[in-house]
Amino acid sequence: MARTLSFHSLITALALAAATVSAQAADLTVAYQTGIDPSKVPQASGAYEKAIGEKIDWRRFNSGSEVVTALASGNVQIGNLGSSPLAAAASRKLPIVAFIVSAQINSSEQLVVRNGSGISKPEDLVGKTIATPFVSTSHYSLLGALKHWGLDTSKVKVVNLQPLEIAAAWKRGDIDGAFVWSPALGEIRKTGTVLTDAAQVGQWGAPTFEVWVARKDYAEKHPDVIAKFARVTLDAYADYAAHRNEWTADSAPVKDIARLTGSNAADVPELLAGSAFPQAQVQTSPALLQGGTAKAIADTAAFLKEQGKVESVLPDYSDFVSAKYVQ
Repeated sequence: MARTLSFHSLITALALAAATVSAQAADLTVAYQTGIDPSKVPQASGAYEKAIGEKIDWRRFNSGSEVVTALASGNVQIGNLGSSPLAAAASRKLPIVAFIVSAQINSSEQLVVRNGSGISKPEDLVGKTIATPFVSTSHYSLLGALKHWGLDTSKVKVVNLQPLEIAAAWKRGDIDGAFVWSPALGEIRKTGTVLTDAAQVGQWGAPTFEVWVARKDYAEKHPDVIAKFARVTLDAYADYAAHRNEWTADSAPVKDIARLTGSNAADVPELLAGSAFPQAQVQTSPALLQGGTAKAIADTAAFLKEQGKVESVLPDYSDFVSAKYVQ
């Protein structure tokens, strides 16, 4: 099973790929992940294809670093990834642009410690093995939590595992805890205790979010496609906001989300509630695409540099964000 690239390996791959890729595939290929969000509903129904007017090759990826690598190679034109891999990619000047903040992560990503691991408070993490997918928002949150608690990362064994690997390692007893998202999160919580979550870590100064991004060359050639993709996504967010109480475990939207992500339908309503999905008027506000998102990327990159995870940061990240497709 493939593992997530390390930060340094990812950066090297991005630099090489960004320098060599010049052509795009004729068909639209979209990379998605297993995060729980309302856009999975139009993905399942074919609404994106209907709006855009062409076939979409949907490809499922395990983590944001894998999505970034696919974007860099030119095999994917649109992809969903988190703020941490976005900051790492932008810092290496990968030609991508974020056109929607797809989720503001709160309790949908959590640090769970295994029952019987002897961990009941942050100090107990010393000497323990904690898994997370590297270059992910969960990894970023874990680093932020350790910093807040004053724990030296060299004293906690942080290992790089994909979500499915985390679930397997948890069952074998190979790890003491994990910071991860669904569906692995739903599985490990059955026999674990939540120590903190992304919402709390965000309040401590390390917020995380997810975005839809496009390769810049594709977006410049097909702005109508990106705009239509954005509209379908935001319509799904509006529908969820208006009918969230109806999105129960046995409802059609929740079943669609569970099928696409591999999650338990019973867990989906709570996981949906664990993130905020900004609607159109918020997307185009100074808080997000009109300035706030670029600043958040810069702050994330600065933290990653402080942690030794990226080599340098850019003076300005506004070129990697655009509100025009939503407008």
